[in-house]
Amino acid sequence: MRRKLILSAILGMSLVAGSAAGQGASAGETLDIYVVDVEGGNATLFVTPNGESMLIDTGNAGSQAVRDAGRIVEAVKAAGLDHIDHLIITHWHGDHFGGLAEFVKQVPVREFIDHGPNVQPSELADNFLRDTYPKIIAAGKHTVAKPGDKIALNGVGVTVVASANKFIEKPLPGAGKPNPYCGEYKSNEGNLEDPQSVAVFVTYGKFRTVHLGDLTRKAEFSLVCPINKLGTVDLFLGMHHGQVSSNSAVIVHGLHPRAAIMNNGTRKGGDPETMQTIFSSPGLEDLWQMHFSTLSGQEYTVPGMFIANLIDNQPAAMPVAPATAPAPGTGAPPPPAHEGKAYWFKVSARTDGTFTVTNTRNGFSKTYSPGL
Repeated sequence: MRRKLILSAILGMSLVAGSAAGQGASAGETLDIYVVDVEGGNATLFVTPNGESMLIDTGNAGSQAVRDAGRIVEAVKAAGLDHIDHLIITHWHGDHFGGLAEFVKQVPVREFIDHGPNVQPSELADNFLRDTYPKIIAAGKHTVAKPGDKIALNGVGVTVVASANKFIEKPLPGAGKPNPYCGEYKSNEGNLEDPQSVAVFVTYGKFRTVHLGDLTRKAEFSLVCPINKLGTVDLFLGMHHGQVSSNSAVIVHGLHPRAAIMNNGTRKGGDPETMQTIFSSPGLEDLWQMHFSTLSGQEYTVPGMFIANLIDNQPAAMPVAPATAPAPGTGAPPPPAHEGKAYWFKVSARTDGTFTVTNTRNGFSKTYSPGL
């Protein structure tokens, strides 16, 4: 009898130890985010611990479409995926939807999400929406996003906070405080389509991040002023390539991010005004850049360990002073080329709010402890 009791006790302790080990393994699972280099476009892949996925945008159009789609496919394979569950096209600019037709040739997509019709006349976008997009979305589900919509990812909260220049009316859970930076608002609007962007707020346990597409300053203001309906985040993604028509102190300082990842190009984004706003953001520890920006020079850039990609013909030294952007149009010189190996940032977030950012070019990584 005593032997049976001892065996039962040992078995009970084994079950408890096994349960604890299982809980430990579960606690170690991460939400992984791949910020892919598409040369100043956008492509951001979210992968849950159980392999569900959400991709935001597909890179550039034209001659760069095959290259950018290939770079995204590489990240998809690295994540161990054979399909994408949800694909968001934030808005109808070629650097956001351009690689879609090439991408779906290689990776099946179950749901396509967008803001609806294009509002900025463009031959590229209008032809794509008329001739190509209907055939693509016929292979899956198509959803026109509305503020407040939820995107189903098991264990991960994804809320659409803006779409088609409309915004959530009620604060997200934990948000709703006055934004002390609203008085610093200065308008600097760009075009008609950027403010249409589908923007999402993502939570994984205590970890919080946001991707606002290319929302411009007026749209940013609508989300966080006079009441901050988003609250704070641990990680700020996208940032409209670091362009000055977005990234006002109203949003950057109001969100109070611990870290930010900028999807800039070598001569797109990283403007001095934007960089000053980011670097002066209270609580910001680090900015990670997809590329060195000639528009910021060494004056406003980050150390190389925080930059994911170089250019093909790397100069011996980067200039200290910011470069002046050339006048837009067909006569503008091409930006420095980067057609070789592209590297992504990988973010691994845990439910306790801890997250790690890794630069796959040099292996440098940094772990951020849970916020207060």
